[in-house]
Amino acid sequence: MKVISVLNEKGGCGKTTIATNLARGLQLAGESVLLIDSDVQGSARDWGAAQETVDTPVVVGMDRPTLHEDVSRVGEGNDLVVIDGAARAEKMQTSAIKASDLVLIPVQPSAYDIWSSETLVELVEARREVTGRPKAAFVVSRQIVGTNLAAEAQEALESFDLPVLEGRTSQRVIYAEAAAQGLSVVDLDSSSKAAGEVRQITEDTLEILNSQIAKTNGTTQ
Repeated sequence: MKVISVLNEKGGCGKTTIATNLARGLQLAGESVLLIDSDVQGSARDWGAAQETVDTPVVVGMDRPTLHEDVSRVGEGNDLVVIDGAARAEKMQTSAIKASDLVLIPVQPSAYDIWSSETLVELVEARREVTGRPKAAFVVSRQIVGTNLAAEAQEALESFDLPVLEGRTSQRVIYAEAAAQGLSVVDLDSSSKAAGEVRQITEDTLEILNSQIAKTNGTTQ
C-alpha cells in the first residue's frame, strides 16, 4: 500500500478538488483506493456522500494527528490511500507527511501561494533527512487559462528543488459541478479539458510511485 497526501497550509488552493479527482482517477486506472479526509470541514466526506450511483472511492474521516499510526490499519486491503490534507494545521500536516510515500503540494499561480508553501516544504525535507521519504512534488492548481501566470509560477517553484507535475488544474466550472454531484470531472464529462487535466495528474502520480517502487526493488523503469 502506498500513501499520497495532498497538502498545503493555505486554504482555497484546490486540495480537495485535486484529492477527490485524483482518487477517482487512480481508481479508474485500476487501483483500489481509499480517500481519507483529514480536514474538520469535511469537504471530501461531503463529496463522498453526495451520490450513490457511481462506485467512487470510499471516504473515511480522520481529523486527528495520528494518521501516521492509523493509516496502515485503516487502509489495509487497498493499493493506494489518498489523504486530503487540512489547512492551517501543522500537527495534522506533520502526521500526514510521516504517513506518506508521496506528498503533492497544490499551489495557485501567485506569489503569495508560492511563499506560503515554504513551511510545508521544510517539513517534508526535515522528514526526508530522517527517513529518506516521502517524495514530493508541486501541482499548479486553478491556473487561469490564457495567461502566463502558470509558466511564471512553475519557474518560481523550481527554486525549491522539487519537481512540478506536468498535469495541472485550471479554473473551470466543471470542477464545481462535478464536486456538487459527488463525481470526478472524468465521470461528468470524460472528453472535457478538465478530464484531460485529471488524467495527466493521475499519470504523473503513478509515474512517481512506480519509479519509487523500482528504486526500492533495485530495478529501473
